[in-house]
Amino acid sequence: MSTYDRLRQAGVEPTFSLDHGMTMSIYYKDPEGNFVELQSDNFSDWKLSGEYMRGSPQFAANPIGVFFDPARVYETFKSGTNFETLEKAVYAGAFLPDPIPNIGLPG
Repeated sequence: MSTYDRLRQAGVEPTFSLDHGMTMSIYYKDPEGNFVELQSDNFSDWKLSGEYMRGSPQFAANPIGVFFDPARVYETFKSGTNFETLEKAVYAGAFLPDPIPNIGLPG
């Protein structure tokens, strides 16, 4: 979230953001139209992330994840909400952007 804020202050806004369950990812588009993904591991342990991808019913049901509004998440994080609580709320859809980005995913 600190990198999100640093880039935002420099005038670089993300194109969309997704909580994939095992990572929170913020996607930026470069001047040539390429996407750059900045991600943070939600478990702080790649072994646990791998177990989540292989065995979680949540991930099996929704491997793409949940869109989120990074500005709202940043403000909530900055106000003192701990990451574990915040990530659960993000994945539950409490920080959906308006509108939901159309990134060409199958319906």
